[in-house]
Amino acid sequence: MRLIVLDTETTGLEPKQGHRLIEVGALEMVNRRLTGKSFHEYVHPERDIPMEAQAVHGITEEFLQDKPLFSAIADDFIEFVRDAELIIHNAPFDLGFLDNELAIVGKAAGRSYPKISDICKITDTLKLARQKHPGQKNNLDALCRRYGINNAHRELHGALLDSEILADVYLIMTGGQTDLMLAAETPSRKIDATAVNSRIESIQDDNLPVVLATSEELNAHHAKLETVAKESNDKCLWLESPE
Repeated sequence: MRLIVLDTETTGLEPKQGHRLIEVGALEMVNRRLTGKSFHEYVHPERDIPMEAQAVHGITEEFLQDKPLFSAIADDFIEFVRDAELIIHNAPFDLGFLDNELAIVGKAAGRSYPKISDICKITDTLKLARQKHPGQKNNLDALCRRYGINNAHRELHGALLDSEILADVYLIMTGGQTDLMLAAETPSRKIDATAVNSRIESIQDDNLPVVLATSEELNAHHAKLETVAKESNDKCLWLESPE
């Protein structure tokens, strides 16, 4: 199944209060790898943007003056996400705004648009994170810190940027491999053998003690690798037999 990692930015928190969508970003994954296909649009909300919302995403009314209405992108968006599994952090929020925009467009055009959950499978990574890490902070920044994902370039929220970060979070959270798998497939990434040997010699010179894993630890490690292999369609590098 195609996975679509999706995020939105809005003028506020509640469509029922008249708030509207102003940005949607989505990235396609197939076989748990980004394909390079994406959907990204800024949208004119036909209303003002409160300063507290601008402080979160940095998107101003002036910036959106020449951007399309959602009606101009609705059909392309539906075509991009249809029949995919959507990966969304706090899915009810984004789906609420998307369904609201589609309802507004449909009413104006005299046609009926489906709800997103009727044409896509929905996976809420916030719900997954709360199950895996109960009682802890599970916003995107907290998950990046927990999983060692570098999001230093994320000074403000942005739909496409947050989708990229969420893709990494989702793959790690669900037992997949990200950079390690990409590194194995990228010929341009070569190991500097001289640097590695120099580091090994440096460690040896320090006479550091060598602590071997116990049999229980080795069994636990192997069990974890089996889980990784299952979630990555048997593409766990550490379980591959040497040639």
